[in-house]
Amino acid sequence: MTQTTADLGPEDRKIITLARSARARNGVPEGAAVRDETGRTYVAGTVALESLNLSALQTAVAMAVASGAKSLEAAAVVTESEAASDSDRAAVRDLGGPATPVLVAGPDGELRATVSAG
Repeated sequence: MTQTTADLGPEDRKIITLARSARARNGVPEGAAVRDETGRTYVAGTVALESLNLSALQTAVAMAVASGAKSLEAAAVVTESEAASDSDRAAVRDLGGPATPVLVAGPDGELRATVSAG
């Protein structure tokens, strides 16, 4: 059985909604959100500068680290892509560990896949 957004718990639906909002609000290719070990969320969009390029998920992880997060419970990315990139999963894994779930949703907010950061 394929999992849908409606099958997720409220906290996971929340980070998908936050990621989708960041993408739409900022007009960027991707939006992402992560939830730390205390339940705090960090939301970001793609960063594309001449001297700095970060995916939305890398930016959200960096924001969590900069804010003192010690671990991650979950991550979400809203993207046109069908999957989370290896570098996105690596950023989540660095802070949350290999079992941290990464939710991949389309621009419509519908869940496409749930993968582990590992």
